[in-house]
Amino acid sequence: MTYLGLIFFLGFIVLFASFFTVKQATAAIVERLGKFHSVRHAGLHLKIPFIDVVTKRMNLRIQQLDVIIDTKTLDNVFIRMKVSVQYQVIKEQVADSFYKLENPENQITSYVFDVVRAEVPKLKLDDVFVRKDDIAIAVKGELQEAMRSYGYDIIKTLVTDIDPDEQVKHAMNRINAAERERTAAEYESEAQKIRIVAVAKAEAESKKLQGQGIADQRREIAKGLQESVEMLNAANINAQEASALIVVTQHYDTLQSIGANNRSNLVLLPNSPNSASTMLNDLMVSLAATQKMDDLGSK
Repeated sequence: MTYLGLIFFLGFIVLFASFFTVKQATAAIVERLGKFHSVRHAGLHLKIPFIDVVTKRMNLRIQQLDVIIDTKTLDNVFIRMKVSVQYQVIKEQVADSFYKLENPENQITSYVFDVVRAEVPKLKLDDVFVRKDDIAIAVKGELQEAMRSYGYDIIKTLVTDIDPDEQVKHAMNRINAAERERTAAEYESEAQKIRIVAVAKAEAESKKLQGQGIADQRREIAKGLQESVEMLNAANINAQEASALIVVTQHYDTLQSIGANNRSNLVLLPNSPNSASTMLNDLMVSLAATQKMDDLGSK
């Protein structure tokens, strides 16, 4: 009875050891007596106990390897770059991915170092930021060609970080700040120019309107004087007497206007009525002489 139980127990162990499962997105490498036998994918599988051995379970999901690289640009600036490589074991080449490479991460890292240190020294610092996608494409192209023969597919490469030296970053910030200050000064100067032009235009328009106002004022004064002379002539007062009366009246009106404002800085020279009369006589003589010269010229 004891031997029967032992045989049953051993049979159970053998039966249990004959089956194994493989999880989703995983591949199991089976070796028979130390030699590669087969690749098993997700599900329940049968193997020969103690002869077939599951050596390795390979992850078929997309994996990511982050590589940190110190390199130098064309303008002799040292930068630290972070390149993220997304790779995946090719389902049909699971055996190659296990047997051909001892450490695939180190292999990928070596290729990334080689490509980045060949591409970045060709570019200036500003161009490295602008053309980081070109660097990523170059890395992927090199890795894709090299790693496919080992059973790995390069899904994507990304330049996820570019970190210049701290002093270089401060210098770049100062340059950026100076550029913005210069732009601000240019805009401020342009605004000042616009304001000056606007003030000049407004002043010109004001002078124009002021001149029109003065002209209209003098025209109305002339009309008023004409009407006054005509009224005085109707009262049997000749033109010279009427002109003298108007000049004297204007003279006293001007004095009254000056006296009405205690802050006036206007000085009227000469300021006596006799002087006004003399000025009127001189004006009349000049007008008479001009009329006489015109009459001689017409003859």
